[in-house]
Amino acid sequence: MRTFDSLSEKEILALAISLEEEDGRIYADFADGLKEGYPEQAKKFEALRADEDGHRHRLLTLYGERFGGHIPLLRRQDMKGFVSRRPVWLTRPLGLNAVRKQAALMELETRRYYELAARRTTDTGIRQLLGDLAEEERKHQDTAESIASAELSETEQTTAQRLFVLQVVQPGLAGLMDGSVSTLAPLFAAAFATNNSHETFAVGLAASVGAGISMGFAEALSDDGSLTGRGRPYIRGIVCGLMTALGGLGHTLPYLLSSIHTATTIAIGVVMVELGVIAWVRKYFMDTPLLAAIFQIVVGGLLVFLAGILIGSS
Repeated sequence: MRTFDSLSEKEILALAISLEEEDGRIYADFADGLKEGYPEQAKKFEALRADEDGHRHRLLTLYGERFGGHIPLLRRQDMKGFVSRRPVWLTRPLGLNAVRKQAALMELETRRYYELAARRTTDTGIRQLLGDLAEEERKHQDTAESIASAELSETEQTTAQRLFVLQVVQPGLAGLMDGSVSTLAPLFAAAFATNNSHETFAVGLAASVGAGISMGFAEALSDDGSLTGRGRPYIRGIVCGLMTALGGLGHTLPYLLSSIHTATTIAIGVVMVELGVIAWVRKYFMDTPLLAAIFQIVVGGLLVFLAGILIGSS
């Protein structure tokens, strides 16, 4: 790999051209990835792409005047000192905050390169152009940092909420429903069969943790999010797994009490709260009528609860 100090003025310009070409293509990918969900922000990245293309043309013109037509191939990955870029532009759907951070880092890196290169070169024309580009990259950096904090349009806000529901609420709700409902049968079966708080707690803990691991893997492996827009699978898996375990642990923890009757009474109260929370989430995020949500979740929970009692009492 080459070091910055080993570059000639010809190679400094050649690398600058390569940097502008790469940055322009990345901004084009950012604009393409954001155009459906964040059209106003996508236009800003399209403007940045056009600016980078203008920088490239100015560099090409000066290079041709000074060194002729052949441009040696020098890329950022051939140089020491450049930060390795994670290809976030290939991710779909694109996260606005991740894009903003990447763009700001790109502009900072390119600006610092121009500043160092301008101080090294002795050609007046090259030095002036590199200094001008460094200042323009500084403005781009400010633009990139302001994009994520910019006020979103109504359409963009709707899209952001939809993505939040797809990537966080849905897997979390699925986990909470499974943990709150599916663990009722083994927990209350153990309570009525053993009449022992410690043993019931062990059964509930095992069921909750096991269900959390199972649901987490199931959600993470269901799809990679590239076609459904549901985001990163491992994030969904973690959310789903944690909410599943939490749903089961909520009505398991009361069995830390020594009195089985007191623990069961509290556990039933916790179950009612859990089912109410699930019904509220379905109404608020899924637009399910509240009475319908309550009826659906309560009926399901009641059937599982009764199954646990019947099995434990037999």
